[in-house]
Amino acid sequence: MNHPWESDCRQTVQAKKMKILITGKCGQLGQQLQQQAPADVSLIAHGRDTLDIANKEQVFTVLKQEQPDAVINAAAYTAVDKAESDVDLAYAINARGPENLALACRELGIRLIHVSTDYVFDGKQFYPYQPGDRRNPLGVYGESKARGEEAIEAILPEAIIVRTAWVYDRTGRNFVNTMLRLMSERDQLGVVTDQIGTPTWAGNLAKCLFALAQNADAKGIYHCTDAGTASWYDFAIAIFDEGRAAGLISPDKHVRINPIATSDYPTAAIRPSYSVLDKTRLTKEVGVELSHWRRVLRMVLRS
Repeated sequence: MNHPWESDCRQTVQAKKMKILITGKCGQLGQQLQQQAPADVSLIAHGRDTLDIANKEQVFTVLKQEQPDAVINAAAYTAVDKAESDVDLAYAINARGPENLALACRELGIRLIHVSTDYVFDGKQFYPYQPGDRRNPLGVYGESKARGEEAIEAILPEAIIVRTAWVYDRTGRNFVNTMLRLMSERDQLGVVTDQIGTPTWAGNLAKCLFALAQNADAKGIYHCTDAGTASWYDFAIAIFDEGRAAGLISPDKHVRINPIATSDYPTAAIRPSYSVLDKTRLTKEVGVELSHWRRVLRMVLRS
């Protein structure tokens, strides 16, 4: 028979939630990190207004106050063409920011998971890039991101760097939303067909980042995109077909999508012609399952 005081003495033992701080909360990845956070994670989200990673003093102050178990750095300067003329700001956010985070995380004993890009490569090898392949960026954006990676490796070798590519979501400025808008306005579009990569839904990237953050053995460089490959032209064709099937484009609307060469669409920044990332290390060591980008796109546009 239970004594009446036993229920007062019993305590329910609950596992301590992992406390993760994210930067760049207002971006498409930052928003998905907030939506995809696992139940056993306590999330602290900061935007540039409360945590400017280019400000070393502020980085140390905020991390000391918050005392997270891990930091996921989703803050980045991602305007690829604008970076060619906005060099100082691109380097401040993409190079000095990661350096500041690495210094603070090293001093405070915090894990760091940093998001990087396929643009650290020049796209000249034409087979999927391995995490250890040599960096050789073509423009300011890629160069600034490469310098950020190198700073982290030098300061905090046990940190995690996650390269991704062609990220999109249903919010924010990205290729998918731009195409959906243009397809509703125009009857004809020209889209580059000689740049090859892999579209990546920000929600899947967010899940990958949490899986890495919660894996005590993970360190070094990982690649995370959805599965498969595509040109921007292939991606545009899929956006039109899946967008119309999802009711985002009128069934009576017809848009002619013309394949064009990179040389027909000059931009301020040079982009890699091939930037498919090899995800083998991620799937084998962390157990992350990747779905084909077309299947993911269908799901996102119908949700």
